[in-house]
Parts: sequence; structure tokens; C-alpha cells
Amino acid sequence: MSSYIPITDRAFGFAVRIIKLCNFLDQQPGTPRLLANQLFRSGTSIGANLEESQSAQSVKDFISKQQIALKEAKETRYWLRLLIETEMIEAEKITKLLDECEQLMKILAKSIVTSKQKLKH
Repeated sequence: MSSYIPITDRAFGFAVRIIKLCNFLDQQPGTPRLLANQLFRSGTSIGANLEESQSAQSVKDFISKQQIALKEAKETRYWLRLLIETEMIEAEKITKLLDECEQLMKILAKSIVTSKQKLKH
């Protein structure tokens, strides 16, 4: 039996974890609260754009939405790395989240390449 999980479901689960992390950060004084806002926006936007791509009006529209999701995933990776490097949160607490972000980026990049190849043919 395969353990395949659709990317939309993975992105939704990722957003849930991002929201929980942001709730934790929001309860900290100072800078973590500011970063939580940025992380919340980008981390939840990945799934929202993937959902939109599911009802794209064309292959070009699909690619555009996927590219936005990839851009948001890259921004999310940036905020997660920043939290680790500034020691605002222990690396062990978010390494799995960072890994999932990287995985989502790889899947999105592959999807974009595949979709662009379809446009050429």
C-alpha cells in the first residue's frame, strides 16, 4: 500500500503546523512576535495557492499559481532558518518543519517543470 499524500493535503498539514508555531512565537516578547506574522503569511499561503491552482483556468494559470506557492515556500524556509540562526527557537523543535518545507519546494519545482514541458508539446 502506498503512503502517497496529495501535495494539497501536505501543504494544509504544513500550514496547521506553521499556525501552531506562530501561536507559540506570538506569546513570546519582542522580535519573535514580529517574525510570527511574516511566517504566518508565507507558510499558510503555500496551501492557499495550491488550492487555487486546482481550479486553474489554463495550464499557464496553473503554472502561475504553483510558482507563487513555490515563492511562498522559499520565503517560509527563510523565516524558519532565521528563527534557528537567531536562536529564537531551538533547531530541534522545527527541523522537521523545515524539512517538510524543503520537500514541498522540491515537489512544486518538479510540478512546474512538468507543466511547462506540457505547454511545449
